[in-house]
Amino acid sequence: MMDSKIDFVAEIGRLREEKNAVILAHYYQTGDIQDIADCVGDSLALAQWAANTTADIIVLCGVHFMGETAKILSPQKKVLVPDLAAGCSLADSCPADAFEKFVNANPEYQVISYVNTTAAVKALTDVVVTSTNARLIVDSFPQDVKLIFGPDRNLGNYINSITGRKMLLWDGACHVHEQFSLEKMLELKKKYPEAEVIAHPECKQPILTVADFIGSTAALLKHTEQSLKTTFIVTTESGVIHAMRKRSPHKTFIPAPPNDSTCACNECSFMRLNTIEKLYLCLRDEKPEIEIDPILCERAAKPIRRMLELSHPKT
Repeated sequence: MMDSKIDFVAEIGRLREEKNAVILAHYYQTGDIQDIADCVGDSLALAQWAANTTADIIVLCGVHFMGETAKILSPQKKVLVPDLAAGCSLADSCPADAFEKFVNANPEYQVISYVNTTAAVKALTDVVVTSTNARLIVDSFPQDVKLIFGPDRNLGNYINSITGRKMLLWDGACHVHEQFSLEKMLELKKKYPEAEVIAHPECKQPILTVADFIGSTAALLKHTEQSLKTTFIVTTESGVIHAMRKRSPHKTFIPAPPNDSTCACNECSFMRLNTIEKLYLCLRDEKPEIEIDPILCERAAKPIRRMLELSHPKT
């Protein structure tokens, strides 16, 4: 039985200093975890921190593939996650054995994989992308190069539409971004006609068609800071609204609803498996730990490091 008198925030701070640990949290984590983290960011920002940190221990508060990415980039460090069961529906939609058959059946194609994949899928990939840098990296390939894009068909379709590409797409999707209701969004827009609809490119095409601004998690956050609008209908995982409200407390953020009529917002159940109590236990006990076969780790590191290089081209 956990001692109810424990001050988790204070204890996490103490353990972090004692153990030279760094806490990285995705924008989709609950607000209390975001507030205690050393870095809060999207997948690209977390990957960059994992590649550059001097900490001995990395605690990744997100989902499993994010912990794997941190371990791939810092194999010599101990990488912990508060709950190993925090998976990802998008990563699960792309089993490595099936993806390998898909890649082998199209040997003339270069392979681009979204970061929301397992280490085994990354090892089959030429370059990894995030929603922040997907267009930049796709555009780095000559137009005549044939490309496979996996696993998110919605993001792949969006990138095809804005680049004129005809990438071959794996048929996967994120359950959170698949569930937004166009009908309910249009009802919200009628109720708040002054609101700007902002959407993540993992959403379905009909949702993106009615959006006023489309961008990665970090891009959506930046846009709400800079926009002259003061009301936003936020069409992505609702955890990011915590950061939006912190940065723009005078603005109003309305979570777009999913198809489920009982819910007013769209949350990732996997992200919500992480709690402040589990974060404390994770640091205290130094487990659960992410472990990856060293050979697989090295193979998966190459496309991630290529992504990081292409995200910051030399001038």
